[in-house]
Amino acid sequence: MWFHQTKTSELGAQLAKNKGYQSEIGNIQTLVKQHEAVKKDLAALQAREDAITKLEKARTGPTAAMLELSRILTPGKGPTVDPDRYQAKLKANPLSAVNPAWDARRVWITSFKEKGRLVEIQGLARDSTDVSELGLRLGHSSYFWDVKLLPGGKQGGQGDGAQMVGFAMQLKVRY
Repeated sequence: MWFHQTKTSELGAQLAKNKGYQSEIGNIQTLVKQHEAVKKDLAALQAREDAITKLEKARTGPTAAMLELSRILTPGKGPTVDPDRYQAKLKANPLSAVNPAWDARRVWITSFKEKGRLVEIQGLARDSTDVSELGLRLGHSSYFWDVKLLPGGKQGGQGDGAQMVGFAMQLKVRY
């Protein structure tokens, strides 16, 4: 009798422990089910955020590049530059500084074509120093890089007899 009573109390204690463990297992399973739902929600939110980022880049990219070109060609303004990168370029080549007194009205862009972030610009300038300054400013810009001057030549003016320099440039744009 005493042996049976001892074993019965041990069985009751073990059944109580098992019941506690089953309760914990149920709680953990509930959390795991919620975890899957949270993971799905998180993946959906990440996809939405990626789509918004792509749309914002597409919206601001070409527009920002054209605004940068406008700033470069506006008298008294210049390219948007990273100060550290600009200083490093000046340290490597002191002659690569932009001319703050340059009159951007001496350059006319006649064609701007972009395909696959490769841009070809054609235009006219008063002389080769203006073409050089434009190329230098484009090269310092945070939006343009790998500026290459393509063959150009002299052209007649618009009735005033002034000689113009035709130019073409190929460059890459980042946005």
